[in-house]
Amino acid sequence: MSTSDRDVLDRPYRPCVGAALFNREGLVWIGKRIPKSGDNFVDAWQMPQGGIDKGEDPGNAVFRELREETGIDAAEIIAETGDWLTYELPEHLRGISWGGKYRGQKQKWYGLRFLGEDRDFDLNTHDKPEFSEWRWVPLEQVPELIIAFKRDVYTQLAAEFRCLPERVMKKI
Repeated sequence: MSTSDRDVLDRPYRPCVGAALFNREGLVWIGKRIPKSGDNFVDAWQMPQGGIDKGEDPGNAVFRELREETGIDAAEIIAETGDWLTYELPEHLRGISWGGKYRGQKQKWYGLRFLGEDRDFDLNTHDKPEFSEWRWVPLEQVPELIIAFKRDVYTQLAAEFRCLPERVMKKI
């Protein structure tokens, strides 16, 4: 292991939340990321996610991120991951993303039931939009649509939340 590899492993994970938003049909919302400077990711999809502000409760953070990235807050929490899920940044993003302070992210994920209508989504509510388009997909398909370095987290998430689509369809 090189010195730079050890340096990266000594950095903390960035605390983050993620939202698995389920509609009445039991499908989950994903958005196509707008590439950022230095990104070479083509056709990168993900669920809403983002950092937790200092002192912010993760449950509050998930609703803030959902509002910022999708324009909606008509949702309710129906599940939460038991543990924090982590991923490492790929080598070409280390030292660039988040000012180089983090090795990757640790994420607390929430399953949410969407209580609004599709017309409520507005991807341009934030001054720096995250997504260019969105769609509903079956949860089990999400890991194959996600950028490779986040795939393990989404695979774990799909396994942990596998019963939520059925729960959502029965409840609404």
